Amino acid sequence: MVSQTAILLHKPSHSADSHHPGAYPTDTHPPTSKLHHDGALRRQVLAGWTPGTDFWVFAYASLIWNPGFDSPERRPARLHGYHRALKMWSRVHRGSPENPGLVCALLPGGSCQGMVLRLPAQGLEAVFDALWQREMPTLSYQPRWLRCFTAQGPVRALAFTLAPHSPSYAGSLHPEQYRQIFAQARGCSGSCADYLRHTHDSLRALGVLDAQLVRLLALTETNTAGDAASQWLPCLLYTSPSPRDCS
Repeated sequence: MVSQTAILLHKPSHSADSHHPGAYPTDTHPPTSKLHHDGALRRQVLAGWTPGTDFWVFAYASLIWNPGFDSPERRPARLHGYHRALKMWSRVHRGSPENPGLVCALLPGGSCQGMVLRLPAQGLEAVFDALWQREMPTLSYQPRWLRCFTAQGPVRALAFTLAPHSPSYAGSLHPEQYRQIFAQARGCSGSCADYLRHTHDSLRALGVLDAQLVRLLALTETNTAGDAASQWLPCLLYTSPSPRDCS
């Protein structure tokens, strides 16, 4: 049971057998339905924000070390009721349809140490659009407004969570599966292994030791020359996401 009181903004409907841990995800939204859900979900998220006030985002993985936008204020923060886990399939940024990678998601239970990023009200529309395109290309995440605790006091921030019944949820894999993914998966933003290393290093810089990431890091390939020599895939995610795309 998640202890954090939250506003659930989106809950996709899937059949009872739609989730198989370890299976590759498929998109359940046809293009027209996806556009409708995208617009409705954007409006619901923005309805939870008071115009004219600052907009806060909870960062727990790549948003810490590569947010893609300027934030005038960043605070270490703890979120209760969710934990970070490398259990979300990635078929574009850190993988491909042939070799899906993994990225972090917020899953129910426990707590998570990360950062809150402040987005000023002025110019928010452009920054929010870029953030949305990056995090929500296939509506895999469930965006929620959650209370995050900082040394300066609590702030209400937008957090991108993942439901365990989502087709994008990878579950727990066998060590050999992780090794294969870390050795082969790469997308338009780089390799899955590099994503894991950067996330681990950025958290360590904040004084956070994520035990799960440490264990997985031991399974990564050390042949960085191979990563550097490999070609990244063209990233067409933000122009025309296909039903096979994921984050």
